[in-house]
Amino acid sequence: MPETLDDIDRRILSELQDNASQSLETIAKKVGSSKTAVWKRVRRLLSSGVIERHTVMLNAEKLGFEACFFVLVRTSEHDKRWQREFLEAIKGRPEILEAHRLAGDIDYILKVRVANARAYDKFYQALISEVKIYNVTALLSMEEIKSTNVLSL
Repeated sequence: MPETLDDIDRRILSELQDNASQSLETIAKKVGSSKTAVWKRVRRLLSSGVIERHTVMLNAEKLGFEACFFVLVRTSEHDKRWQREFLEAIKGRPEILEAHRLAGDIDYILKVRVANARAYDKFYQALISEVKIYNVTALLSMEEIKSTNVLSL
């Protein structure tokens, strides 16, 4: 069930999404509240799970991770044992930035960031050695047009 938020909560969350390193005083001025009130609201949003964590966005390409692949996975097995093995395998692979279970013909989609095609092949070989997969299709992203974690509040 969605958390009930008022306008000030939304404005605080928008400010934090834009720049989480801002001081509480700066956020308070922007949202028209006191530093203490903002601090209490942020604490409540953290304890309720609305704010999951504070983090930093890194530039993957500047760090040498120039290739982004979307990996479509189909499996012929759907039992609990296979699912457990698959989840353990993907959780243990730092190259996987996102993993989603899908409805439709494709069972899973993985977003994988690696240095190049050779690094992707190394990742692929490791993954299929850990868990049985019926079919894998890798799609190389030629250009990232939009990428954000910002939710429209």
